[in-house]
Amino acid sequence: MRALPVGAHALLVEVASTAEVAALHAELLRRRAAGDLGEVTEIVPAARTVLLDGVAAPAALGARITRWRVPPLAPAEGPLVDVPVRYDGPDLAEVARHWAVPEAEVPRLMGAVAFRVAFCGFAPGFGYLTGLPPHLHVPRRATPRTAVPAGSVALAGEFAGVYPRSSPGGWQLIGTTDAVLWDPSREPAALFEPGVRVRFTEAP
Repeated sequence: MRALPVGAHALLVEVASTAEVAALHAELLRRRAAGDLGEVTEIVPAARTVLLDGVAAPAALGARITRWRVPPLAPAEGPLVDVPVRYDGPDLAEVARHWAVPEAEVPRLMGAVAFRVAFCGFAPGFGYLTGLPPHLHVPRRATPRTAVPAGSVALAGEFAGVYPRSSPGGWQLIGTTDAVLWDPSREPAALFEPGVRVRFTEAP
């Protein structure tokens, strides 16, 4: 773990994996709730880093954090969101071939994975979901699509995700959902937030 001051009031903490990011993010939230982080206003996880903003003394806090023993995140920790999926995506057959299974087996394999939102980005409401075992990782498409429909359930590398709105994208599309990923009138606006567990179920 490495902590780097960013400007006068922010701190960037680097770790080795998305699993370590998830554990550190949860630990930071716990300590902030307990009043142990002073006036930290924002805690933002990414693929291999966590950014803290509103830090009165970044160097001092960084020195503290790098001495922490951060426990791994318990599999059942965090709220659970069920996402019904119609497995009708245009890349379903290609993903099934990559996994060496029949297309009908893809919903079962997806449903057996304990996904978790590692971080958000790309578009409002887009969560990068971790949990896919290495043998289910798939490459991005060689040629990205200029428009991916909203609600598309997709895979790329170690991540799964759901497109909250129509946008370009190069992920493999395996299905669609009617779940609303981003709604500014809702609190919270994003259905997927860091730390949320996600379970994909096959829609009837």
